[in-house]
Amino acid sequence: MRVIIEPGTEQLAKWAANHVAERINAARPSADKPFVLGLPTGSTPLGMYRELIRLHKAGKISFQNVVTFNMDEYIGIPKDHEQSYYTFMWTNFFSHIDIKPENAHILNGNASDLGKECRDYEAAIEAIGGIDLFIGGIGPDGHIAFNEPGSSLGSRTRIKTLTTDTVIANSRFFGGNLDLVPKTALTVGVATIMDAREVMILANGHAKARAVREAIEGAVNQMWTVTALQLHPKGILVVDEAACDEIKVGTYNYFKDIEKDNL
Repeated sequence: MRVIIEPGTEQLAKWAANHVAERINAARPSADKPFVLGLPTGSTPLGMYRELIRLHKAGKISFQNVVTFNMDEYIGIPKDHEQSYYTFMWTNFFSHIDIKPENAHILNGNASDLGKECRDYEAAIEAIGGIDLFIGGIGPDGHIAFNEPGSSLGSRTRIKTLTTDTVIANSRFFGGNLDLVPKTALTVGVATIMDAREVMILANGHAKARAVREAIEGAVNQMWTVTALQLHPKGILVVDEAACDEIKVGTYNYFKDIEKDNL
């Protein structure tokens, strides 16, 4: 697992965006062989999305032949709700780039058969040949997507009940009102993410420090689902200095040292 340590959130976002651009451009995707991205929502990836938009407008990257699959979606709120992940993605990213609308896949939290929606999502990922690069963030409790503590590391796309901690954390997007936060969601599974050819997880700020510590130094276990990244042959954890507050000095120095020639 690579660990990239950047000074702050802005530098983290630029590193992540440049990595995405490099991967897409190196693949030279076509309509017949698109590059497939797994994408997150939330505050952590916003800077990366802004930088990718800038790179696109500068003519350095095109998303014409990119297919995306988002990690998750709330159950029960309209897709045009201001806090739906559908709205988030189109407001903050998709509407600013040249992606084809039919290539942007987001789970439907209002499907009449939610179980079928999850199965169809997995089938769509398999049909296109899998995901080339899955990007994610982590919660303070180390969850990736909505794979809360205790989720199976072999899990697939499914319905998930959100923990109280997650509901409280997400209430900031709902005016602080816990009653307005959906309590269930559709989410890709840990195994769905780890099946990608490359996985890049982003974490910034002191609030993520314990999760980062577990991701790097902890044992692989279902109570910190991000630890599954340790088992991936091409896993990358991109963090800022504040998110490193809990790791050992020796661990910090080790990863800074081995990445110094890649700066």
